[in-house]
Amino acid sequence: MIVVTRRRFVAGAVAALGAALAAPRPGAPQSASAGPPAPQLLEDLVAANHILVDQGVLDGYGHVSARHDRDPGRFLMSRSIAPELVTAADVLEYGLDSEPVAAAGRTSYLERFIHGEIYRARPDVRAIVHSHSPSVIPFGVTGAPLRPLYHMSAFLSGGVPVWDIHAAAGDSDMLVRTPALGRSLAQALGTRPVVLMRGHGAVAVGTSLPQVVFRSVYTEVNARLQAQAIALGGGHVTYLSPEEAARAEASIAGTLGRPWELWKRKSLGR
Repeated sequence: MIVVTRRRFVAGAVAALGAALAAPRPGAPQSASAGPPAPQLLEDLVAANHILVDQGVLDGYGHVSARHDRDPGRFLMSRSIAPELVTAADVLEYGLDSEPVAAAGRTSYLERFIHGEIYRARPDVRAIVHSHSPSVIPFGVTGAPLRPLYHMSAFLSGGVPVWDIHAAAGDSDMLVRTPALGRSLAQALGTRPVVLMRGHGAVAVGTSLPQVVFRSVYTEVNARLQAQAIALGGGHVTYLSPEEAARAEASIAGTLGRPWELWKRKSLGR
């Protein structure tokens, strides 16, 4: 009897998707796709979805993307599906207009414009997470700034802006449904790693999938700890100084592979 492990299944799905992207589509120009992304990038994108569910950042909603390794003007993201269910076969290629290159009948996330407009505005960004991270939500609606109170969240030291969709669109359903709203959100993010969305959630960006997953996880953890510290301290909390944060972030940057490999192994059942 042949036993197919989850790892073997993922590897097979990655190979199948690569072949599908490489194959010419009837009636489509050869230049329509940037070509198959690196198998490792696909595997990591799938893993990132599963890791963030396991860590309590994503649930049935939210999405993760990665800039295409062959073309910086393209990015990869799953079709509209719960993150925990994402496989390599669900991944679509998008242009910076946030439209899929070849949807083949598959639906896209309504808020895909978050990704396209941030990639357009930030050439340094190679991965993006949009979440409804629960502990973060209060910091987007109370005026209490999200600040780093321990070394794992040192990347928050530069300040975490809050984007209010009402200022950009008036009364709405709170979703980033258009390129214009995506551009407004990207402007609020600026050069920072995280932006909060009032009454909605947050967006984290990074130079790699491991980094953006790390930032998403520890933004949620910091928010939870900060709320506890504010309650215990009667509003007085000692946060990291700018110099402490800079040193801590530089030190931790060299160890991101440690939690990433742990989280990835757990998510893929290895």
